Amino acid sequence: MNRIVKKHFPVDKLPEELREGLPEGIEVTVTLETEADSKGPFDTEQFQEELNRVRTTLEQTVSLEEATQRIRDLREEWDD
Repeated sequence: MNRIVKKHFPVDKLPEELREGLPEGIEVTVTLETEADSKGPFDTEQFQEELNRVRTTLEQTVSLEEATQRIRDLREEWDD
């Protein structure tokens, strides 16, 4: 079984069907696991395409400005 875990992932970047019921602006841990389809053969090609799409989304980088602002916001939280 393959597993991918991405911690501190912004919920706003999740596909709409996964954001349902979650408040905006929070971070989540995303875990993807492969599993065999009990109703038929496992479609490796389709899974690989979807996995690549999810990996591309998860690997998006944070701009220097956004990272700097996040650090400043955290520092302000601790100073209050």
